[in-house]
Amino acid sequence: MVSKNRYAMVCASNMNRSMEAHALLKKHEFDVGSYGVGSHVKLPGPNQKSPNSYSFGTPYKEIFADLAKKDSDLYTRNGLLRMVQRNMEVKLAPERFQDCREAYDIIVTFEERVMDQVVDDLNRRPQQLFRPALVVNLDVKDSHEEAALAAPHALRLCTLVEAAEEWEDEIEAAVEQLFLETGRRAIYTICFY
Repeated sequence: MVSKNRYAMVCASNMNRSMEAHALLKKHEFDVGSYGVGSHVKLPGPNQKSPNSYSFGTPYKEIFADLAKKDSDLYTRNGLLRMVQRNMEVKLAPERFQDCREAYDIIVTFEERVMDQVVDDLNRRPQQLFRPALVVNLDVKDSHEEAALAAPHALRLCTLVEAAEEWEDEIEAAVEQLFLETGRRAIYTICFY
């Protein structure tokens, strides 16, 4: 079953939260993409003052090789190498939402600040298609554990939206159902392409 809607998962760097959800939705045959909204892809480094920074579009394979070369033990222990390896199995490289020109029906963000950036970007674009896009935020702490817990919630939300005759009419019920099942409160807005 291929989904009738197109879905985008968006976090800051297109590395953890969006990719965990992307991998799960892809496994369930949703038409899904994923993005980040930051200026660069930022990953933890050996200390807080020395993050690893990459340009969007840098292949996950290159990021993996760079991290392994810098400190394989550290990045194995903190889960970064495992995370990047998962990402390599999903797509080629992290992508920036602001550079994407594809239209999506449903955009799920994982942080309110990210949602604000997505909405701001969509509102700045010329509205040529007059096609609605639902932007939903699930607030998720940026950790491997929280991303793993939130991905099934994103899948459940998308499954509820996918089952709706018209998501515009049933989004409130889907958000409420998600809250009843998971305790995770989603906020949403509608933008246009």
